[in-house]
Amino acid sequence: MRYFTIQPPAELKPYVRFYWVLEHELGPDQSSYIYRSVADGCTEMIFHYRSAFDELTDKTGQNAGPSGIQFQTTQYRRFITSESFGIFGAYIYPFAVPYFFKISSSETSNLALDFDTFLNQPGRELEEQIMIAADNHKRAEILSAFLTARLRQNVLKDERMAIAIKDVIHNKQYRTVTQLADAYNLSARQFDRKFKEYAGFSPKTYMRLVRLQDALRQYNTDKTLTQIAMECGYYDQSHFIHDVKEFTGYHPGFYFSGKAEGTEYRNT
Repeated sequence: MRYFTIQPPAELKPYVRFYWVLEHELGPDQSSYIYRSVADGCTEMIFHYRSAFDELTDKTGQNAGPSGIQFQTTQYRRFITSESFGIFGAYIYPFAVPYFFKISSSETSNLALDFDTFLNQPGRELEEQIMIAADNHKRAEILSAFLTARLRQNVLKDERMAIAIKDVIHNKQYRTVTQLADAYNLSARQFDRKFKEYAGFSPKTYMRLVRLQDALRQYNTDKTLTQIAMECGYYDQSHFIHDVKEFTGYHPGFYFSGKAEGTEYRNT
C-alpha cells in the first residue's frame, strides 16, 4: 500500500488542503480489496486512474462507483475492486465549494456525484485529462489549473466563516457553539446559519466530524482508546464509541485493531 500527499500551489492553499494518492498492488493471495470511506467534514474530488471500484451497499448489492466528487458527509461508504488500483484525490475545505462550483455547501452535504453529472462537459474533459496524465504530479498540475481558473471567477464573500471553519479543523479548540459565535461577533443563531451555509453542516455536527477525524489520525499509536477519546475532546468513552460507530460503521476497538477495512493506508 502506497499513500502520499502533494501540496497545492500557493493560490489554492487557502482552499485545497492537499492532493493525495493511494496505490496498491494486489498480491497473488488477495482476490479483492475493499476501501471504506468514513464521514468527513471536507469535500473530495476523486479520480480512479487505474482500475475501477464498485460500491457495496446493503440495499442494492453492487453499484458503479466511478470517479467523482464526494461532498462533506456524515456517512460512510464501501467500495470493492478485484484489480490493482491507483487513485488521485483532492481534499478541499467545504467553504471552497461555492467558489469552485457555484453552489452552496449547505446544498451539497452527503451528495456524491460523478464528474459528468455534476460538471457536464468540463467534468468529462477534466476526468479524461487526469486519466491520461503521465504521473501524479502532472495530475496535480492539471487539477490545479482547473480549480485556479474557477476560483478566479469568484470572490470570497464571508472570510469570517472560512476562518471559523479552519479554526474548528486546525486549532483543536473544542469550544461550544456559543463560544465560537462570540469569537466571531455573531449571535449563536446567526453563527449557526452562516456556518452551515459555508460548512454544509451545523457547527455542532461539524465539530463532531472534526473530532472523529482527529481520533482516526491516531490510528496505530500506542495510546489507549480512553486516552484518544479524552485528547480529542469527547465527554466520555460512551460518547466516543457512539460517534465512531455512527461515522465509520465500526466499534472503535475494532477500528483501531488494524483489522478494519480501508485503514491500512493511514499508516503508510
